[in-house]
Amino acid sequence: MFTGIIETTGSIKNIITNGSNKTFVIESNISNELKIDQSVAHSGICLTVEAVNNNTHTVTAIDETLQKTTAALWKVNDIINIERCLIANSRIDGHFVQGHIDTTAICIDTKDANGSYVYQFAFEEKFASLIIEKGSVCINGISLTCFNVTNNNFQVAIIPYTFYHTNIKQIAVGNKVNIEFDVLGKYINRALVLKS
Repeated sequence: MFTGIIETTGSIKNIITNGSNKTFVIESNISNELKIDQSVAHSGICLTVEAVNNNTHTVTAIDETLQKTTAALWKVNDIINIERCLIANSRIDGHFVQGHIDTTAICIDTKDANGSYVYQFAFEEKFASLIIEKGSVCINGISLTCFNVTNNNFQVAIIPYTFYHTNIKQIAVGNKVNIEFDVLGKYINRALVLKS
């Protein structure tokens, strides 16, 4: 379980293809603190640490993950958002995030809002019931509040700190991002579907 508050970023140093899987070697300023078998969110994707070597750590994305996230598009030198799992006695500054990506969305607009930044994302309409005005959404692992929500797109505002300390600054129009909708909304939606 995560909170969507990005701890640091890392840089992809190597990508190894193993059958239908991809193994990523990532360099970050916390890699040497990680433990083998630890769950760590990488741009919102929960991946298990397989190896730690000085300032790098290694994780593998299986075919299912590659098909449903942006991991299949990652390249050497790409910057990845990193968050270690929630500690039970910590404050929850973001919202409950599982690291289980629901879908990808496409950036359709970005603008400088005189000190902050506004991004607009389009997603498949079948997910419309999982997002609400002023609700929480996780983009590339970042906990954000959405607004101007329609059946197939929404906007988020990015404060300067988040812009400069995550990979959101590299997202341009046409780029894909990982999306995880609020887990509470998913359970409520499921209950309503089963009742109907």
